[in-house]
Amino acid sequence: MHFQFDMSAVHYPSLADRSAGTTDLAELLRQILEVERDQLQQLRAFLSAHDAGARWRAFLSRWKNNFPELPESCRQAMPVLEQTYGKLIAELTEQLCQNDSDALEDDFSLQEFLDRYGMRLTQLGTILNLVAPLAEAGSHSESA
Repeated sequence: MHFQFDMSAVHYPSLADRSAGTTDLAELLRQILEVERDQLQQLRAFLSAHDAGARWRAFLSRWKNNFPELPESCRQAMPVLEQTYGKLIAELTEQLCQNDSDALEDDFSLQEFLDRYGMRLTQLGTILNLVAPLAEAGSHSESA
């Protein structure tokens, strides 16, 4: 096999049109920067709209004259509520572990289990979900 290379016709690219490419690049970078600024502004608006803590902080600031001790009371109540919730879950899991795997198979056993744990656990969870944001919002508003 024989190959032949012709090296006499080599042309190098000219560098004369660099200024046009530079302005295009600068414009493109400027547009990218504008888009990123718009995205940042939209992200900040999204975060502020979905900030649940801000809602509770606004609640506390509106009613701080009527309920000045509410955030501190919520902070003090949280450990008691969390400990009670933990005890109830520990009791529930211990009850399930001690019984056979078919302990909740019949309707009577299931209903007895739900009557014993279901309502208390649900209500205590709801109370925790209401008190915890107030305690947290109070600590944020005091530090600000």
